[in-house]
Amino acid sequence: MLTATLEKTEKSTLLETEKAISFVKKVFESKLKSYLNLTLVSSPLFTSADSGVQDNLNGTENAVSFKVKNTGIINYEIVHSLAKWKRSALKRYYVLPGEGILTDMKALRPDEPDLTTGMHSIYVDQWDWEKVISMEDRNLDYLKATVRKIYQSLKGTEERVTEEFGIEVSLPDTISFVHTEDLVEKWPDKSPKEREDLITHTLGAVFIIGIGGQLPDGTIHDGRAPDYDDWTTETVDEKRGLNGDIMVWNPVLGRAFELSSMGIRVDKETMLKQLEIRDEMSRCDLDWHKQLLDGVLPQSIGGGIGQSRLVMFILKKHHIGEVQVSVWPEDVVESCRDKGIELL
Repeated sequence: MLTATLEKTEKSTLLETEKAISFVKKVFESKLKSYLNLTLVSSPLFTSADSGVQDNLNGTENAVSFKVKNTGIINYEIVHSLAKWKRSALKRYYVLPGEGILTDMKALRPDEPDLTTGMHSIYVDQWDWEKVISMEDRNLDYLKATVRKIYQSLKGTEERVTEEFGIEVSLPDTISFVHTEDLVEKWPDKSPKEREDLITHTLGAVFIIGIGGQLPDGTIHDGRAPDYDDWTTETVDEKRGLNGDIMVWNPVLGRAFELSSMGIRVDKETMLKQLEIRDEMSRCDLDWHKQLLDGVLPQSIGGGIGQSRLVMFILKKHHIGEVQVSVWPEDVVESCRDKGIELL
């Protein structure tokens, strides 16, 4: 009788978690669509390897590839993200300035190097969004205004979850902004991750501007592909970058926690400059890049917001495997069991 009761309790706990996961996703997606004026659209799981659409991330990750009979295309690849596909979709859907699209993206990143922290997975699920803007909107003020709207969606979702499930609120009322150059100047002897921890612990929620460009000390804060986010445009006080990451302080893990990578996208001149910096001018021969260089693709702003990441944070979970099904090293699974953490 006791065994049956325990089994029922464990099953109920997992089911309650699944209900909470669905609740968080539904509420946030609704708020994000409303604040950013987005329409939910279908999106691909894979793309042809030679199209130029694949997100190359830091440039070192290998995509899962396969062949499809009778297509005439040698290789298809499971997407890493939809950073470039979305911009093409804006054109195909005739999306107007001030409007955008939202996708329920699923991806595989088998080269994920760190599956031990509980924050990363080879299975990536995120809200990938993209919005048409004018050339006049390619500025820091527009970027910050968009970040604030996303943060309103986050904050509003957290408050609804508190009402529904009684989970304690941890986000501050507003999000702060800081440039990567400021972090180097403030903590020159710290690593980028240590700087993120320090600033996020201090401010609670922060948008770190200028991810990917070279810093005064010759390093970069973190890698960014050269052909979607703009990380070279000069903005204020000789600082550069129209992109960044939304970081929050995670009280459960006691560290900074990235929820979104986003930014104003490259125009023709910026992409050429960034491709040259990364010594990747050969990409100009790819179909997608040719469209951008020919002025076919609209100006846009966009990004990705981790679904499991956001759910994990709001539900105060210790491991991302508590809110998504994936694969983990056996020692990680055993460690979670020893701590009473049940992975899905």
